[in-house]
Amino acid sequence: MSQYRSNNNNYSPNQVNLKSMSLASSSSDVKVDMMANNTEVEGTTRFPLVVELNVGGHLYTTALSTLTSQSNSKLARMFTGQQSLMHDSRGRNFIDRDGQLFRYILDYLRNSIILLPDGFAEGERLIHEANFFDLPGLATSVRQQLKLPIVPSSNGTVDEELKTMPLAGTTGGTIILGYRGTFAYGSGRDGLSDIKFRKVNRILVCGKVYLCKEVFRDDLNESRDPDRGHLERYTSRYFLKHTYLEQAFDMLQAAKFTLITCCASSANSSGNTIRSDDDDHRWSHYNEFVFQR
Repeated sequence: MSQYRSNNNNYSPNQVNLKSMSLASSSSDVKVDMMANNTEVEGTTRFPLVVELNVGGHLYTTALSTLTSQSNSKLARMFTGQQSLMHDSRGRNFIDRDGQLFRYILDYLRNSIILLPDGFAEGERLIHEANFFDLPGLATSVRQQLKLPIVPSSNGTVDEELKTMPLAGTTGGTIILGYRGTFAYGSGRDGLSDIKFRKVNRILVCGKVYLCKEVFRDDLNESRDPDRGHLERYTSRYFLKHTYLEQAFDMLQAAKFTLITCCASSANSSGNTIRSDDDDHRWSHYNEFVFQR
């Protein structure tokens, strides 16, 4: 019988065949073991089943299936290799967004619903994040829970994902406009002032925050209102960026508000003696207009 020599060891042909079968079996076992411990999903070969995220400095760990649960979302595109991702210094996937609000994004992806805590005051910001991640269902759910109106942009358009909600204009309420003004003057006959035109210092706006925002949009100045946040609250600290009463009235009429009453103080109604050279105070007055829808 012929002999097989390798590394100073003698093997018969039968022994060689048995050795080959043993190696093949061992290789097969390794392959099966690798498949059993495979941490990748078909179509997402770049990512493990459990993903570590750095979102604006906040660390999250979640399942890959959660991130890809909404197939049309930006997160699904990111974690199926359709859209590029950044990484932080430790190799974690990095997303440059609001890390605190991202917890609500994950909650929605896990459960397909969102339950917001009582007194949640960042609804508009969360809607902004939902729109960024292409999650229209989340944006709609937040608006419904917080009863936020849809406020069209200054060009009158409404985002496509918000068209499932009632348009602004369907909620009733009251808005009060007030202004303090005087009249420009010049020299007239017999020592009397000749009134030239009305001078309005500022148009004040009072009412529920979301109604004021709906009606006056970009014309609304919020710099004197310290209580930013929930749109359901009331404020008397808004004023308009312009001083045109008729423009303000037209905007209220376009939003289907109706003037129900008004009040005014007469010129120089304070009863104080006004110097003859102080005509600006002589014609000073204050008016308020109450609108309802």
